[in-house]
Amino acid sequence: MFAVMVEHYERSFQRGFDKMPPETQVIFINHLKADYRQILLIYFNTADSSLKTRIDQFIIKLFEHNVTVPQIIEMHMEIIDDFSKQLRLEGRKDEIVMDYRLTLIEILAQLCEMYRCYIHK
Repeated sequence: MFAVMVEHYERSFQRGFDKMPPETQVIFINHLKADYRQILLIYFNTADSSLKTRIDQFIIKLFEHNVTVPQIIEMHMEIIDDFSKQLRLEGRKDEIVMDYRLTLIEILAQLCEMYRCYIHK
């Protein structure tokens, strides 16, 4: 699937994250965090059929704007820290958030595949 998207996509480096003004970067990261938070919330819900589409759209945003892996990991860790705090406030164990590493691994693997297809072409 990603190979097809990459074939039809002319990458514009003017849209890169590092080319955005700082205020726009903050807004963009906040939008990415909101999208990623939704992905995390439905990741293990087998009844939700929108997960694959959401992940694909999220990865395309990351790719189009050339968001770096450290930025993605930082975003993931901030959201996981928020989840952990919320669970502790509710008196629940926060060990379950460790399972969400799978989400991060999937996102990074698919993003790497997009870059591989792009570079290979």
